Amino acid sequence: MSFDPLHDIPLLRGPVPLTHLVLRHFVRSGDSAVDATCGNGNDTLLLAELVGPTGRVWAFDIQQEAMESTARNLAANGLPDRVTLVAQGHETLAGQVNTPLNAVVFNLGYLPGGDRGIITRPETTGAALEQALGLLAPGGIVALTVYPGHGGGDAERRLAEGWAAKLHAPLFHAWRMGQINVTADAPYVILVQKGA
Repeated sequence: MSFDPLHDIPLLRGPVPLTHLVLRHFVRSGDSAVDATCGNGNDTLLLAELVGPTGRVWAFDIQQEAMESTARNLAANGLPDRVTLVAQGHETLAGQVNTPLNAVVFNLGYLPGGDRGIITRPETTGAALEQALGLLAPGGIVALTVYPGHGGGDAERRLAEGWAAKLHAPLFHAWRMGQINVTADAPYVILVQKGA
């Protein structure tokens, strides 16, 4: 499934389509990428398509349900060989990946359709974000979707914004992108690019 900018105009309804639009610009064939919270596998699938047959994707999640859903999604699209599924928390990223990364994607919160009591936590997310920065290639990006409107979401919002605000420019370029015609607790994207 490829993106044709003349015919496939994405609807930017929420942060995930915006993140996918950014990923389509930054991730190329042969690249290496991480889906730090693979959930149902939609970001993993896009990354697998973008890195092509010579690239590599690592997909992390602590829930077996997420691993199985992602594996099914990849198999249905003929792309399982491009992805290493890691049934561990994203805070183990640096122990699993030792190559420069062109993109690292986070969707914080809980597994859509899953147990809402199992959520990402500031302490593990903070560790994963630091590890992602350490592995990021020049020009690479971290795309972080923050969901402040759920239990625990406000703590992660504070962590994510504090982390991004402390990054030194011009070594890193940090952006906060979100819709302004939605509620104050609506999800939004923090995008960080490592300078060249």
